[in-house]
Amino acid sequence: MVLLENDMFLVELTRLFDKSRLSGSVTLTIKRFDGHNKPEPREGRPRLPAPSEYLCLVRASLRSKKIATVIHSKDVNKFQQAYWNLLKANINGLRKLKKVKSAKPKAH
Repeated sequence: MVLLENDMFLVELTRLFDKSRLSGSVTLTIKRFDGHNKPEPREGRPRLPAPSEYLCLVRASLRSKKIATVIHSKDVNKFQQAYWNLLKANINGLRKLKKVKSAKPKAH
């Protein structure tokens, strides 16, 4: 997985959306990230210090290509606006779902 800067992540995400138009789908995950790359130690061992601020980890994948970025709390609004504009521009490939009619018995 490649860890990118926020702007480069959005550029690469645009490329992934373009590649997915032919076949496949882009999978996105967003989660809270405390900055630690190691797992929590077992009981009786010294704990990792609590983070002063939590970060946001965003991952995207298309087939075997995986990219990620870490967003600081001060940059969340700027990234979110750019991300939303990117999604609006690339979300045109959705299929319309067919409505299923329920079989209700007719009252006489």
